Amino acid sequence: MDHQIVLIAGAGLAIMIAASVFARRTGVAAPLLLVALGIGASYLPSTPAIHIEPEIILAGVLPPLLYTSAVKLPVIDVRRNFGLISWLSVVMVIVSALVIGALVHALFPGISFALAVALGAVVSPTDAVAATAIGHRVGLPPRLMTVLEGESLVNDASALVVLRTAVAALAVTTHFSLGHTVLDFVWAVVGAILIGGAVGFVTVVLRQRLDDPVLNTTISFAVPFLAYFPAEEAHASGVLAVVIAGLLTGALGNRRFSARDRQTQSTTWTTISFILESGVFLAMGYELPELVNDARVETTPGEIAALVLLVVGLLIALRFLGLAWPALQSHFGANDRHEQVHAQLDEFEERLDSMEPSTQREENRVAWARRRLARGRADADFEEREPITGRGLLVLAWAGMRGVVTVAAAQTIPAGTPHRATVVLAAFIVALITLVLFGISLPAVIAKMRFRPESAEDKRDSVQELMRQIGESAIDAVGPLEDQTVEGEPLDPEVIHTLKDRVVPRLVSGTRQLRATKPDTREQMETIQRRYLDAMREALSTERSVGAYSSETYRQVQSFLDTVEQRFTTA
Repeated sequence: MDHQIVLIAGAGLAIMIAASVFARRTGVAAPLLLVALGIGASYLPSTPAIHIEPEIILAGVLPPLLYTSAVKLPVIDVRRNFGLISWLSVVMVIVSALVIGALVHALFPGISFALAVALGAVVSPTDAVAATAIGHRVGLPPRLMTVLEGESLVNDASALVVLRTAVAALAVTTHFSLGHTVLDFVWAVVGAILIGGAVGFVTVVLRQRLDDPVLNTTISFAVPFLAYFPAEEAHASGVLAVVIAGLLTGALGNRRFSARDRQTQSTTWTTISFILESGVFLAMGYELPELVNDARVETTPGEIAALVLLVVGLLIALRFLGLAWPALQSHFGANDRHEQVHAQLDEFEERLDSMEPSTQREENRVAWARRRLARGRADADFEEREPITGRGLLVLAWAGMRGVVTVAAAQTIPAGTPHRATVVLAAFIVALITLVLFGISLPAVIAKMRFRPESAEDKRDSVQELMRQIGESAIDAVGPLEDQTVEGEPLDPEVIHTLKDRVVPRLVSGTRQLRATKPDTREQMETIQRRYLDAMREALSTERSVGAYSSETYRQVQSFLDTVEQRFTTA
């Protein structure tokens, strides 16, 4: 049996790699290929029945997947899209679960209201894996990508809280309490923020002090589970705790981790995410025949088909209706809001200009207020530069794929519950239909919207401008090159001559010249370059907190500084 498991695992990895390569060359979303291949593999002769416990996916697979996405997602993007993300991932998930539950129970009386709400809860959260893969390929605007990713990170928590309440009602009294659900959700969010924030902060501080790539990578493996299990034990949302820990790690890691640690973490977690995501979609297809056989005992194919069509239709209708309100807000009153915001910012700036601080404390408060003002102007400029238009909301409405959470969460419904097999199969088929329906049609929908991507020239200009800005900030903070000393000694004139033209705006162009210098001047060059590099990192962090540039611009400049830092270690 062990030998067979090893063979199955090896075959699964081979299928994942082949599907990924084929998807890149053909443009077909990899999750669709993996589901289809899984279904095909299940019908091969002599293939064993494989049943993955849902707890393994919820507690062993989902936390690493969420952590991987959260670490990469810029906090500033989440903050700027917080309203829409919250609307889709909290309000619409709860509303969808209750509406689907009420209609399914009304039209299929054999399914209790609590079980119907459980079905609504497991099919409500979207899975952004396929949607973002398509979006990256066909040029979906970055802000829409952020909304999809942010929604998929938070909606799992909302759905699992509703599911937990519905399952508890099944086990006790079949009475579903909306008030209890609201209280559960409030504690789930508060507890997750406290636990996830604590885990994220403590592990970042620990990893910063260790500064060892092996130990840091090992700790990073534990972070999602250190956040998930304590939160679940406290009856908070484990998945939201993982998201909070990931967002905090990503934000603090930009300043506190070395370039080597960031690169190692990125490569490691990208690999883990690829294996886990691919494995779950492959398993989805493989388990389908077994689920069909289980459901045949308690229902007919016609009833299953009617239930699935009802749920899919409701999901599509509710998502379009849910996005109708943001669409109306963006269409009516957007210009008035922009003018109002700019007027408030101008008034705030006038008050700051009229202030005359007399103490250091007052000067610090004014400086803090000016940073807030700069961030407010950057946010306002962002809203005008990258608005979410009706076309963007249409794409968001059509990006309603379901996936990992739907399949795993459905199977946590207690065994022995009447009509459990029917509900689990229905949820499974709904996930498959949405993957195929939206996955195949979404590229065409995005193409018809004709979004205008930022030109390569504009991107390059933004990067160069940010580099110039943080370079000037570094000069202001550290001082001119001629004034620098190393251990109290002035710099060698050769060092000044070599570095003068390479400090700003590009800190260093390579390390071959550094290797060619004399040993006694090489140490001075390294010291001075690191001094300016640290100052540029600090300036970049300050600029990132303001957000005047796009996240992609910050990422490119961060990558350049990381490359420079890594060159120091090999010089």
